[in-house]
Amino acid sequence: MGIKGLNRLISEHAPNAIKTGEMKQFAGRKVAIDASMSLYQFLINVRQQDGSQLTNEAGETTSHLVGLFSRTVRMVSNGLKPLYVFDGKPPVLKSQELGKRLAKRQEAEKAAEDATKEGKVEDYDKFARRTVKVTREQNEEAKELLRLMGIPYIEAPCEAEAQCAELARSGKVYAAASEDMDTLCFGAPVLLRHLTFSEQKKVPVTELFLDKALRGLDMDMDTFVDLCILLGCDYLDTIPGIGPVTALKLLREHKNLEGVIEHLKSSSSKSKVPEDWPYQDARELFRNHDVMKGSECEISWKKPDVDGLIEFLVAKRGFSEDRVRSAAEKLAKGVSQGYQGRLDGFFKKKPVSEGTEKRRGVSGKNNAAKKQKK
Repeated sequence: MGIKGLNRLISEHAPNAIKTGEMKQFAGRKVAIDASMSLYQFLINVRQQDGSQLTNEAGETTSHLVGLFSRTVRMVSNGLKPLYVFDGKPPVLKSQELGKRLAKRQEAEKAAEDATKEGKVEDYDKFARRTVKVTREQNEEAKELLRLMGIPYIEAPCEAEAQCAELARSGKVYAAASEDMDTLCFGAPVLLRHLTFSEQKKVPVTELFLDKALRGLDMDMDTFVDLCILLGCDYLDTIPGIGPVTALKLLREHKNLEGVIEHLKSSSSKSKVPEDWPYQDARELFRNHDVMKGSECEISWKKPDVDGLIEFLVAKRGFSEDRVRSAAEKLAKGVSQGYQGRLDGFFKKKPVSEGTEKRRGVSGKNNAAKKQKK
């Protein structure tokens, strides 16, 4: 789900924190990609003309493999070095959200059945997409495909986007790539969105910078986390009546969630804080999520196993052998090709989340500098 309204607030208050461009602009960059989110997108969008998912002759779904294979080859061909991160065990606090998603899928399944009986093809397609869930088998197939392609992947202890953020924060990769804005809340210094979108959609890659977002919003990292919780995240219900504009206003006036909650309880506001609203637990998850330290992650890109790809994709899943061999050549070239060092690679940037700056944030440093000048 991500963070409701966060992109809008950053666009309005920190427009210089957002850049758009083409994939080729990231040539030479290592990028950690939220695999679970990407596979879900492929299952939703990579379909036949009649709207049904792609399958092989045995009727097995292949949309996720087609999407993963083609998008990854495209990235490598543009000079990127992708690293995929898979979800681990979801945090207990997310169980309520997962329950809601299950209920919505069940409702969509019933609506799709009714649409089929009534012959409403367009309605069926709409509801069928809402029933999509990445299965354990599809995750394992994706990992096997990546291994054969020579593309590294990591299984996160918990949330994939949190692990992507850690890899970017530690300097293992340049950026985290996901459609979920909560990747910024986990401390990713740079977030890339739309990286795995279909080329046919012609949607530019969006690059978001956390430090510039904090400056534009005039808040430190702690306040930013509180803002994301107040906006609505996967771990808590929202407070009724509080949208993005009100959430930002309240936090600017009352500094943190404790202040906002005290204000709402003592005022005549119609917005009532739910009785069971464990915001401290959500805050702790964002600040100290269960991740593998970037320094402990061994990452390497290898040449593709062409024979293995032919067996896995062509013999078992009906892919075109010519296309697979052509793609394998692009992968091999991408791994062996050396890229000229980027100019910005010569300068080390201290991550926002390191040391005391994680708590003080950018605005804290600016305020301190102003006091010294006075």
